[in-house]
Amino acid sequence: MAEKKLSTLFKKVIGKLHLWLGLVSGIIVFIIAITGCLYAFQAEIRNLTEPHRFVTIQNKPYLPPSQLKDIALAALPGKHLHAVLYGKPGKAAEVIFYHPDPVDYHIAYLNPYTGEVLKLSNEEEGFFPFILDGHFYLWLPHEIGQPIVASATLVFFFMLISGIILWWPRNKAAAKQRFTIKWNARWRRKNYDLHNVLGFYVSWLGIIFATTGLVWGFTWFAEGLYAVTGGQKSLMYTEPVSDTTYVASFDEPAIDKIWRRMSAECPGAAVLEVHVPETASSPIAVGVNPDDGTYWQNDNIYFDQYSLKELSVDHIYGRFKDAAAADKLMRMNYDIHVGAVLGLAGKVLAFCASLLCASLPVTGFYIWWGRRKKKGSELEDETNTELARKPVAVKRVAPVMRRPVVAANK
Repeated sequence: MAEKKLSTLFKKVIGKLHLWLGLVSGIIVFIIAITGCLYAFQAEIRNLTEPHRFVTIQNKPYLPPSQLKDIALAALPGKHLHAVLYGKPGKAAEVIFYHPDPVDYHIAYLNPYTGEVLKLSNEEEGFFPFILDGHFYLWLPHEIGQPIVASATLVFFFMLISGIILWWPRNKAAAKQRFTIKWNARWRRKNYDLHNVLGFYVSWLGIIFATTGLVWGFTWFAEGLYAVTGGQKSLMYTEPVSDTTYVASFDEPAIDKIWRRMSAECPGAAVLEVHVPETASSPIAVGVNPDDGTYWQNDNIYFDQYSLKELSVDHIYGRFKDAAAADKLMRMNYDIHVGAVLGLAGKVLAFCASLLCASLPVTGFYIWWGRRKKKGSELEDETNTELARKPVAVKRVAPVMRRPVVAANK
């Protein structure tokens, strides 16, 4: 009896925390979830609506990065050059300009065969950049929005765990009612079922979304998760240093020599990105990815810009073959977060799950609001929902539930 009372008290406390934390964070969680839902297919939609991303395949070699760089710099003078990216045959080359503070992000799309400028794009403008800004920062200044989003994600993580605790049936006989929605009931009962039943189904994926989001949100969380999974390297991205005392003479620009070397070493790469040294001591960094739909398998390779010798790093963002299991899990964080790790099916799953997560603050609010407004017999009916859901003198076996199973590019 004492154990039963303790369990009841525990669930009551959890219920109060679930309610008030949900009311406080609901609107933020809704924005995060709905923007994540809208962003799910941004790559596919942009490929369908932006023809400048593609070119006609020609039977001739690509122009080297030094030439594409010069063409783009002439078209976008004064911008901070970041990298030259080559995609699959038929894809336009991208000369990327990026400066973090203040943020300035432009891409010059060029025909890699001829150097023709196809499009000069401000990547901070448009629908999807707007949605992403809301997802990460709630459209607030980044130093304000980021901690708010991170904190709301942490609260959402607790909400999912507490929701599972509140949902969990006391016995097997009551379990069936927890998996079904009573569609012929009044709207308040249907809303209650939508929150609880759909909330349970989506909670497992929601925990994955929240966990991968917290990896970006809090350094302590990322480092803790990495340590727990056996990680031994640094999560902080740092570049190795080129030897500025070395004197070299090349018959072509160093970035072209590295590009030709890596093109020969990885002929089937879906993405080959050459990062131009930003300072006298910076390396030439190269990203080689066998899959242009994900990031976790990306090879990040660094070369001394004077001797062209490959340089080693002590963080997780090096060559893929040197990554341990914990390193791969952290590199996979983004691809897990957006569902891309499972391909198109994973993105569909992420879209649906994000939509359901966005519905939880709405249905939860209406449960609270309805209970404030109920009167007389309605009060008795809804406060005894558990009794109404519990089958009488019928034994049923609960169905078996399967638990479904976040890249740093420079």
